[in-house]
Amino acid sequence: MSLTTTIGALIESDKEVFPPYLYEAYKSTVKRAPSQPLIEIPLTISELTGPGPGISAVTPEDADLTTNAGTGGEALGQRIIVTGRVLDEHGRPVPNTLVEVWQCNAAGRYLHRADQWRGPLDPNFLGMGRCLTDDEGVYRFLTIRPGAYPWKNHPNAWRPAHIHFSVFGPNAVSRLVTQMYFPDDPLLALDPIMQSSPAAQRMVATYDHGVTEPEWALGWRWDIVLRGPRQTPFESERPVRR
Repeated sequence: MSLTTTIGALIESDKEVFPPYLYEAYKSTVKRAPSQPLIEIPLTISELTGPGPGISAVTPEDADLTTNAGTGGEALGQRIIVTGRVLDEHGRPVPNTLVEVWQCNAAGRYLHRADQWRGPLDPNFLGMGRCLTDDEGVYRFLTIRPGAYPWKNHPNAWRPAHIHFSVFGPNAVSRLVTQMYFPDDPLLALDPIMQSSPAAQRMVATYDHGVTEPEWALGWRWDIVLRGPRQTPFESERPVRR
């Protein structure tokens, strides 16, 4: 059974966790949602093998989004540490797992040619990073808190601050994508992407003063649960959301 078929079956059987393909308040889903039943696509050897070089090339510097642009400068914005554990359905750690993140800068601007809104770019911020979980399933990133940005989904629409996460499994197609939010953001209640998931609160991080480093960075903790009743909501075989 392909990953597409598997995820499709999960969405049908666990609507308390997964957001629907079609959620009318999120306008893009009207065009993106499939109009026909999902079909199984046989996997090839390139899909059945693991991330391979993607894991072996990871360096500690990759996890510091404040300096990994290679410019010699530091990204502008409030420094934050985002950490947590990748866990299975029994709460056991998932070690040596590739975790990737991407986000906009402190002004709400992505370093992408398609993002042309008037928020300023930061020459010292790429907005992407990666790391491997340790033996206890722990990941850790140093970054800056992303800003809100307009996205034209509805009148006066602004996306709340969020960080995109990608977690790779043992092969190239076992990739899960989700978003992390901040609990003090007033835009959460207005965001149709956030509100489309019945388990949306599982995507909200918790402030952790023990993670916070004095005179350096605020600390946020967010665990990623891959399966089971406490599963983190994931995007599944859909176009990546902004």
